[in-house]
Amino acid sequence: MSRRIVPEAIAREPWHVILPLFALNTFGSVVLHSAAGGHMQPWALLHEIHFAVFLVMALIISRLPRELFRRLAFPGYIVLVVLLLIVEVAGKVSGGSQRWLNLGFMQLQPSELMKPGIILILAHFYDNLPPTMTRHWRSLVSAGALVGVPALLVMLQPDLGTGLAICAGAAVVIFLAGPPLWWFISAGAAAAAIAPIAFFTLLHDYQRKRVLTFLDPESDPLGTGYHITQSKIAIGSGGFFGKGFGNGSQSHLDYLPEAHTDFAFATMAEEWGLLGGLFVLAVFMWLFRWGLQVARRAPDRFSMLLAAGMTFTIFFYMAINMMMVMGLAPVVGIPLPFISHGGSALMTNMICVGVIMAVDRWSKRGSSLGL
Repeated sequence: MSRRIVPEAIAREPWHVILPLFALNTFGSVVLHSAAGGHMQPWALLHEIHFAVFLVMALIISRLPRELFRRLAFPGYIVLVVLLLIVEVAGKVSGGSQRWLNLGFMQLQPSELMKPGIILILAHFYDNLPPTMTRHWRSLVSAGALVGVPALLVMLQPDLGTGLAICAGAAVVIFLAGPPLWWFISAGAAAAAIAPIAFFTLLHDYQRKRVLTFLDPESDPLGTGYHITQSKIAIGSGGFFGKGFGNGSQSHLDYLPEAHTDFAFATMAEEWGLLGGLFVLAVFMWLFRWGLQVARRAPDRFSMLLAAGMTFTIFFYMAINMMMVMGLAPVVGIPLPFISHGGSALMTNMICVGVIMAVDRWSKRGSSLGL
């Protein structure tokens, strides 16, 4: 009976994922509406338009065949590296960083697109690699080169947060591909040994200040510790039920910096309290559970690495942003998916969702064919 009412093309879409994401994005628009002083412009309306456009894009991606993903992996990687090089030469400078390309209708941040791009190229790389070669050190050198080039270009912008996100997503794919565990233990030990040297020699002054501020934000509450101090005040003052929609003093009185981007979660928590935070977490947990289930049911190695890597990419956004606004991680400028304003970040996350949908479709098609 339902098929007579709802067309088959609409009924077979993954509404169990689309509807929660729509609810989360709409909630984000409500937060941005409040952050703008009760106006849809300049953030809330654009947030909804971006979501609608990128949802269509995700649904198109979900229809693409597996072979097309394989064919586009290397050319797509090359295009993104070239875009990163163009950013170095002619990118827009904002906030002391050179990260954006002006496309007219939006500011494109190619480093954002490299997050799913690095997942795709590594999934393709390990899919073509014989299983016995996965445990050979030469495979790690090749994978490291694929990761190192874009990560270095991003960190030169400078954008340490996005560079680390690219490396983290790559590390997950490499780990799931099945190399020896001692490689990761050794890499962790080496990173711990190099970290103090890198802190004093490789990081910019403002990056070192962010780390020191994270360790002791109260040491300079009106200077380098201002962002995180105001963010914690906003979150704590929200209590369980929040102050109510439009009643957030930290954001409305301009105490909270970047209330519509990096610290949008703090804006939300002040007005909607713990209940609002639990809603946001519940939707994200639903999304991650679905993504990992898709990865587990994936029909082949390429699909499994692709779905798991894309799921972790969204998780990294969420985890780092929430830890950052609560003072559990240094401020690195990573927005909260579907809540914070930002077209490039939203596009990246919807690409990840579309790819996971595609893997889910491949799995179901294989099951229906008895494969």
